[in-house]
Amino acid sequence: MTEVTDGEFTAFVNERGNALLRIAYALAGNQHAAEDLLQNALAKAYARWPRIRGDAEPYVKRILYHDQVSGWRHRARRPEVPVAVLPERAATGDSGHDADLRMLLREALLALPPRQRAVLTLRYLEDLSVEQTAAILGCRPGTVASQASKALAKLRVLVPGLDDLTDRSEVTR
Repeated sequence: MTEVTDGEFTAFVNERGNALLRIAYALAGNQHAAEDLLQNALAKAYARWPRIRGDAEPYVKRILYHDQVSGWRHRARRPEVPVAVLPERAATGDSGHDADLRMLLREALLALPPRQRAVLTLRYLEDLSVEQTAAILGCRPGTVASQASKALAKLRVLVPGLDDLTDRSEVTR
């Protein structure tokens, strides 16, 4: 690649890297897996960089979503490493109940199948429409709607206080 192309790619990563890492974290569920997921997506984007026209962020996000779903299909090659105790996080002004609810919600999200988690990430974190989500995931809008419905129903079962969160925006951040 040319120095100009390398410079454009570096500028893109410097500008949008943190936002992309947040998306990867929402998909992967932990920092290390998110960093790996983003690194692989950026490597794929770099290889095709001269052919990417316009805004590259949607292209990289699509790679993230597809790689996350594909990665779960091939989990046997990369087994998880369980830990006995989750690390403690410093309180950020939340009450104990809010922190407990966040942890419960995080665990419930990790219990969802990868496609459902991808649908929730696109629909509610990225704030995309059903049609936009379907286009990114390469499926029909009906599939997106049904996956979102199933995922939300499962979250309501796993996190009993979830319906109360709609009025409490500080917990949903």
